[in-house]
Amino acid sequence: MTLHQILLILRAQWRIAVYIFVGVIAAVLVLNVVWPKQYTAIASVVVDIKSDPVATANNAALVGQQANTYVNTEADIIGSERVAQRVVKTLRLDQQPEARKRWAKSPDEDISVAIADYLLNSKVVVAPTHDSPTHSSNVIEISVKWSDPRTAAALANSFAQTAIDTNIDLKVEPAKQYAAWFEQRAQALRADLQAKQKRLSDFQNANGIVATDEKLDVENNRLTELSTELVTIQGLRQESQSHARQVGGDINSLPEVLQSPVIQNLKSQLAQADAKREDVATRLGKNHPDYKEVEGEITNLRNRIAQESANIAASLGRTNDVNVRRESDVRAALEAQKQKVLELKHEHDQAAVLDGDVTTAQRDLDEVTKSLAQSNLESLTQQTNVVQLSTADAPKHPSSPKLVINMLLGIFLGGVFGIGAALAVEMRNRRVREAEDMVELLGVPLLGTIRPVLVRAGELRLPKPQGRLAASTV
Repeated sequence: MTLHQILLILRAQWRIAVYIFVGVIAAVLVLNVVWPKQYTAIASVVVDIKSDPVATANNAALVGQQANTYVNTEADIIGSERVAQRVVKTLRLDQQPEARKRWAKSPDEDISVAIADYLLNSKVVVAPTHDSPTHSSNVIEISVKWSDPRTAAALANSFAQTAIDTNIDLKVEPAKQYAAWFEQRAQALRADLQAKQKRLSDFQNANGIVATDEKLDVENNRLTELSTELVTIQGLRQESQSHARQVGGDINSLPEVLQSPVIQNLKSQLAQADAKREDVATRLGKNHPDYKEVEGEITNLRNRIAQESANIAASLGRTNDVNVRRESDVRAALEAQKQKVLELKHEHDQAAVLDGDVTTAQRDLDEVTKSLAQSNLESLTQQTNVVQLSTADAPKHPSSPKLVINMLLGIFLGGVFGIGAALAVEMRNRRVREAEDMVELLGVPLLGTIRPVLVRAGELRLPKPQGRLAASTV
């Protein structure tokens, strides 16, 4: 069907198209009058994506896709069931007679959930102002549509404030739970630390180990001395076998006397006493009692050296037996000292293990205590990174129905339905509107057409009747 044919059909069926067009327009006007007016109030909040100073120190600011995801998450929180139910409770929407008549099945039934679902599904729209990769925004708009403008504004503002309170609760509640858990854990770790400290203290007391214990070092030095002494005695025993008969001359020049540890020790003490005497003589004088005492000590040491030298010379024949016996004694003492050092090392190893347990328990307790302090701090915060940016005012003009848009839509639909109805009527009872219709309907060539003859007014003359026709007319 060509455009020319459609125009011919519309010219022939114009009444139907006009009636339907007018009917649609009238229906749209009636609906605009009858349809309840709705008012839209808009409040907005801004989400600060910077790091929270109350949270952990390594909490960095969000950037890029993380920031967009965070803003969308905040929008989901605002449009959540939890926030909607708190709004219903705050504004007491569940106590209104109309709401209870609509949703309540019993006088005591809680209809806050039903009203919250109704708000989220039909009345509230929460979305970021701009949510695109090229133009993202941290501002979230809360749009509420209601039949009463003041109620719409109150709902939008209540959603914004309740979202802020909910964000605080979402931060505080987990922090309180963590604080309680960390408190229990700290008590358990504190008891474990005390038990391990007591175990370490009991072990140290039982084995004579203190924090600054030098006993092991002393025993190691004693072991080294015994080893050295054993080597020395072994050399003395070997030499005593060759020097047993060399007694004579000056006793003090004997190798046995010169190498005697006792005499060397006495000579060392004598040297110290001589030095002390010189010091006392210099400071106090030779008539001082301390000087006399040092003189007596020197005389005693010299006598002991002489006596010891005489004893060595007298017993030089028995030196080999003495050295053998001493070698045996020192070796036994060395073995006993080795066993003692090993036991001390074992005790110190056990003490080191217990001390390590105490250190580990103390470190665990310090970490838990630190986390407990942080959780307690977070549980006391009353700040959030969501702040109300704009407050919704009661709108003065309804947002729906929109008369201009509805009229434009009615004109479009009326035209479509009117043209469609005219074409439908034509298709049910097809008429010949132009020469091409004859060719299309009959399928034969068109030989010619008779066009309408235009006759001016007054020029039309009817032929006079003749014969019987004229008689009959007379």
